[in-house]
Amino acid sequence: MRRSSSPELAAAGISPGRFNPLADTSLSAVVAGFVAMMTGYTSSLVLMFQAGQAAHLTNAQISSWIWALSIGMAVCTIGLSLRFRAPIVIAWSTPGAALLVSSLPHVPYAQAIGAFIVCALLLTVVGLTGWFDTLMKKIPAGIAAALLAGILFEIGIEIFRAAQFQTALVLTMFLTYLVVKRSAPRYAIPLTLIAGTIAAGVLGLLDFSHFKVTLAQPVFTMPAFSLAASISIGIPLFVVAMASQNVPGIAVLRADGYATPSAPLISTTGIVSLLLAPFGSHGINLAAITAAICTGPEAHENRDKRYTAAVWCGIFYLIAGVFGATIAALFAAFPRELVVSVAALALFGSIMSGLTNAMQDARQREAALVTFMVTASGLTLLSIGSAFWGLVAGVVTQVVLNARRPGPK
Repeated sequence: MRRSSSPELAAAGISPGRFNPLADTSLSAVVAGFVAMMTGYTSSLVLMFQAGQAAHLTNAQISSWIWALSIGMAVCTIGLSLRFRAPIVIAWSTPGAALLVSSLPHVPYAQAIGAFIVCALLLTVVGLTGWFDTLMKKIPAGIAAALLAGILFEIGIEIFRAAQFQTALVLTMFLTYLVVKRSAPRYAIPLTLIAGTIAAGVLGLLDFSHFKVTLAQPVFTMPAFSLAASISIGIPLFVVAMASQNVPGIAVLRADGYATPSAPLISTTGIVSLLLAPFGSHGINLAAITAAICTGPEAHENRDKRYTAAVWCGIFYLIAGVFGATIAALFAAFPRELVVSVAALALFGSIMSGLTNAMQDARQREAALVTFMVTASGLTLLSIGSAFWGLVAGVVTQVVLNARRPGPK
């Protein structure tokens, strides 16, 4: 494989040297990629089925929707991770899918496709102009770290909520994690996943009765454009993608020490979204929660090799896309408590890192705390999630408390 030149690598925060993805991978990276993929699908796949059924889409159209998103995420995740040698995970917008539940039934499907194209064009322009990079460089490091911790906190505590409903399963997984973490930390998550699957089987919580293998068939829909659909679907999807996905997605990378430029990431996802929109894709963008599973120490002990976890996530995306018609049934076979518990445990390292880095600078601590609390609260205003408002609240706090104040001597 061709090596990038030293200036290119340095600009992306990559140290030049041997580049062998197969040699760089590890069992923990493979498992991290699988857990990231599984977490992404189980968190919001049901929303797309709900939106599609409310809009009276056929099963073939819904299957094509999942196929288009999965193929787009796979291509971008694998390609960008190898290009920048960083764990860059791409996802669909969960808030965007939630938005479509209420808005999709009120417009013809062809016009909705046109609105998806409008959103993709806006994302592409934002990426190509490079203004997003300039904005992100102005965000204090402590606030970015607190934003990461706040985003992941809600997922992290899910393991303890799950313990209320499947106590034996969750305790088995938690104790396995602690024991293995003490003796062989590299294998803590893989062995926890195996233990959880065995425990779920023993407890009778696995149900494969509705599972059958069916290949996805892409369905092309000729786009139609209307001002109403662009305003009610296209622009809100763009705002949600930027505020709730791309901003925290870059924050996750920055918090774990990856200086990958955001412009090519956003423009690439915009262009791929544009190409796949006629097949149902409402848009792909940077991941935050699933990305943190691949950027943290649980994915690989060597930070420079964690890109392989994202590559594996992309490979699993690809497999899921090919079998898009049956992926929901597959994940339905696993109890929700198993999925949220293994995802939470995989994020413990990233949450600790985020909280530690957020509190390092005394001048940023209060702003970081505000960012963390607002983000972790789950606050939603104007259909925009808490990650955006946490960032806004933290920046405002930082400006009010520290603007033009001399630093300590």
